[in-house]
Amino acid sequence: MKKFLVIQTAFLGDAVLVTSILEKLQTFYPAARIDLVVRKGNDGLFIGHPFIHTLHVWNKREGKTKSLFKLIGQLRKTKYDHIINAQRFFSTGLMTVLARGTEKIGYDKNPLSFLFTRKVKHVIGDGRHEVDRLNALIEHLADASRPLPKLYPTPEAEGEAERAKQEHLEIGERYVCIAPASVWYTKQWPEAKWVQLIHQLPEEMQVFLIGAPGDSALCGSIMSASGRGYLLTGDLSLLGSAALMKGAVMNYVNDSAPLHIASAMNAPVTAVFCSTVPSFGFGPLRDNGRVVETTEKLDCRPCGLHGYKACPKGHFKCALGIEVARLAN
Repeated sequence: MKKFLVIQTAFLGDAVLVTSILEKLQTFYPAARIDLVVRKGNDGLFIGHPFIHTLHVWNKREGKTKSLFKLIGQLRKTKYDHIINAQRFFSTGLMTVLARGTEKIGYDKNPLSFLFTRKVKHVIGDGRHEVDRLNALIEHLADASRPLPKLYPTPEAEGEAERAKQEHLEIGERYVCIAPASVWYTKQWPEAKWVQLIHQLPEEMQVFLIGAPGDSALCGSIMSASGRGYLLTGDLSLLGSAALMKGAVMNYVNDSAPLHIASAMNAPVTAVFCSTVPSFGFGPLRDNGRVVETTEKLDCRPCGLHGYKACPKGHFKCALGIEVARLAN
């Protein structure tokens, strides 16, 4: 029986996208053992996952260095056939090098890549989607076809979504989900724009505002200003949110983790790209996904891969220039 270890301890959206690797490995090696490493906070995505054998969680809150070596000690208990590092950071490079594995695969930009047995070139902006870059890590073990991410809400998560719908919807009533927040300010469509969007949605369409507990203030403000919607931030688990998004007529999101959750659930999604661009490789993956971005040619866009706490130019035209009607329609 082959044993695989997949490492991805970056942001929530990255953890969602790395499931594309899990799906493909399971397809080609159905009897294999697949273990996964994620950061604390992202582990909720993988509760009850049908083919993850062991989920390792790096809890940096226990002390970044101390918890890192504690985790490495756990990884070393298993001898893997293939260790697949989906990140470019030193910490994951150290996991890859110190864990026991016959083949150690990672990107050439990882500072410890010279110790890997197989290095894969990593380029952002070449038109490839992130799942294609991930597939390059395992193409020699499978094939060149694009893998797609997938999440598996548990019955408990499905129950969360159903309770939210039963509490706030009439039978047969349709709804949209709006996830207005982002870790990066310049990737986040402004609050006033979200309010305008809700005003333009059909009156018979219900609105659920979703996100992490830390997004409650923003979502509450949008709900109050628009006079519509139900606040579900903190009420749903990650998989509960995924289950709710699956049943929505549309999911409105930024270039952020909810976009990738929608792709993983094959849920309809409209993604607003402000300071970043789809050519970075993080757009929708399904036919029911679309991107809305400014039509104005800005020499400052994109201003960075992840975004900033404020617009470097001070005008934020990449976000303010997006017409609300293009989303509502």
